[in-house]
Amino acid sequence: MNSNAAPLRQVAILATDDTITSTLAQAKDFFYMASLNTGRQQGLGLTPGFEARVVTPDARPAISFNRDPIPAQGTIDETEPQLIILPAFWGDFDLLQQRYPQVLPWLQQQSQRGALIGAVATGAFWLAAAGLLDGREATTYWRFHDEFAHRFPKVELQRDKHLTDAGQALCAAGISSGRDLFVHLAERLCSPEVSRTLARDVFYEVQRSYTPGVIGFGGQKMHQDMAILQIQQWLEQHFAEKFRFEDVASRHGMSIRNFMRRFHQATGDKPLHYLQRLRIEMAKTLLVTGNQSIKTISYEIGYDDASFFARLFRQHTGLSPNAFRRSHQQSGREPAA
Repeated sequence: MNSNAAPLRQVAILATDDTITSTLAQAKDFFYMASLNTGRQQGLGLTPGFEARVVTPDARPAISFNRDPIPAQGTIDETEPQLIILPAFWGDFDLLQQRYPQVLPWLQQQSQRGALIGAVATGAFWLAAAGLLDGREATTYWRFHDEFAHRFPKVELQRDKHLTDAGQALCAAGISSGRDLFVHLAERLCSPEVSRTLARDVFYEVQRSYTPGVIGFGGQKMHQDMAILQIQQWLEQHFAEKFRFEDVASRHGMSIRNFMRRFHQATGDKPLHYLQRLRIEMAKTLLVTGNQSIKTISYEIGYDDASFFARLFRQHTGLSPNAFRRSHQQSGREPAA
């Protein structure tokens, strides 16, 4: 678990009319499994370590997209979760907003409390309508890209990304990428061990048409320091090259001390750690999608010393590169040798 975060006590999964039941049930099952694994880690045996509840905006059951009722375990007014999941829906979003005027204020209030909110596919419409994605990266189901962009011009829609992380607001483009989002959230809120166990169990024999497990750094671009933003963009394009931060700072008219201070103030990260994370995320992709040797991958992401890369990879992920590759083979992700 993130040492800076409060223990996870409750996950709220929102059910409204026109919810696609499979996305809600997937979230419910996933976080129930996560709660059992968390409880086991805490020495609770088979007692869940936290609660995962389906909640509705009012006291009545929601009527799903397939017209089946969705019973609720509570209402949004009865919960103060650390995590909210917004499943996909298929229907008229204007009508849904009219039917449930309490949802947007609730999301805003919970976000102000510090809750994380994860949206699957069209669930991102709720996040955007609440203003929680303004100036931030987001994604949604491909059929609704144009509508989403038209409705929410302040949101940085990433049409080519299946996962986005804007700090407190996270999005998955579809059902399969929703599972990857849940794994990411489990690592962030529970522990790497819980996340790895779930990835192994949930992804068995699941194949992807996209690169799984890599989430962007959109949450660290929500600042107004344009010079630092330009440097972040430069690092994303040149992370594998040899360079000195002193030279990067100088090119942008800053001393190294001023650069270090401004970078940390804007992103919450030190420049070297940010660069390491960029490299490690690319290494994950190469490990999952290819059969290159660890030494070759190390060189391709900017490290001449494969042993140093392996140690750094373990620090960031809790696994060696080979163990990471094997775990993704076992969980049925993209084939890798």
